[in-house]
Amino acid sequence: MKVAFVGKGGSGKTTLSSLFIRHLASQGLPVVAIDADINQHLGVALGLDEERAVKVPAMGERLPEIKEYLRGDNPRVSSADSMVKTTPPGAGSRLLRVGGDDPVHALGQDVDGATLLATGPFTDDDLGVACYHSKTGAVELYLNHLVDGPGEYVVVDMTAGADTFASGLFTRFDLMFLVAEPTRKGVGVYRQYTDYARDYDVAISVVGNKVHSEDDVAYLREHVGDDLLTWLGQSSAVRALEQGRPGVTLEPENTEALDTMRGAVDARTKDWDKFHRQAVQFHVKNARSWASRAVGEDLEAQVDPEFRFPVALAG
Repeated sequence: MKVAFVGKGGSGKTTLSSLFIRHLASQGLPVVAIDADINQHLGVALGLDEERAVKVPAMGERLPEIKEYLRGDNPRVSSADSMVKTTPPGAGSRLLRVGGDDPVHALGQDVDGATLLATGPFTDDDLGVACYHSKTGAVELYLNHLVDGPGEYVVVDMTAGADTFASGLFTRFDLMFLVAEPTRKGVGVYRQYTDYARDYDVAISVVGNKVHSEDDVAYLREHVGDDLLTWLGQSSAVRALEQGRPGVTLEPENTEALDTMRGAVDARTKDWDKFHRQAVQFHVKNARSWASRAVGEDLEAQVDPEFRFPVALAG
């Protein structure tokens, strides 16, 4: 299952995504963690020290090699240079499996049983001339070509705010966890996200964070209704983890919240046809808007109308 953590800056999105990743990995489940936030903090949140975290190879810097691998011998993709972030797979493309032996997962860093991938931060060369989507394009291509099976998890810590919706990346997930504080700003982001996602059948569940009391829960229920899945309260264990103290056990009520989140993910039904259809939809939209002109060829021709994901492979 492909899972995204989204929310406004400061909501605790990275902290909750790291707790969920730790929770899955501690049960021996295969999990890939992807730091797709412009502020690259997921590695540290998972327990890496700063020195090790910055050494995780950046997917954004390996984009040409990733493209070359993924295109395989797909005759509709003339070269790696002609691939853009939305290029969908077709006959001859190489598909990925969670934890597979491929150049993409080879970039990962093992962190207590989870494989950490990172888009990479802005560099001095990027400032003033590039947007962060030049980095997250590697994640979109990865997800477009990934065949994930039952009991396999890819958890993406997305960039904060509505910038999540600036590309088709938001349609690549089986479930989006929107981390919301019990505040007007917190629920305001919820309304914004649901407005954007409404026309694309994107599943969003709200996870309350920094909940102090039943009044906070009631506030969230009043403003997000049945979309409120669960919530986490103040946690001395989380503070200890953020301070780098090992061997800390999360409080039972917060562990139960993580169990509820996993249950919601596991309950999702895969719709591979919709997944591919939306990839094609955004690719055609990008091709007509800018990509064909930028590359110098008709990128709509990259769409393979006969392609179907090998669902038997996914299980």
